[in-house]
Amino acid sequence: MKQPSPVLRGPILAFVLRYLGRLRFPYLAAIAGTLFVVDLIVPDFIPFADELLLGMITLLLAMLKKK
Repeated sequence: MKQPSPVLRGPILAFVLRYLGRLRFPYLAAIAGTLFVVDLIVPDFIPFADELLLGMITLLLAMLKKK
């Protein structure tokens, strides 16, 4: 399967992470968990699954940080 060009990878990933950054904790955790399970069962099913998971986990940890 042909991988997307690195030029498109940055803006698309940035857009998705910006959208996910606006979600609240339970929804973000559910999406991260679902994406993790799908990525374990079917590797490379979603082209940017690994990058999305790392970004979503970062967002989850940032939300848990005490103010």
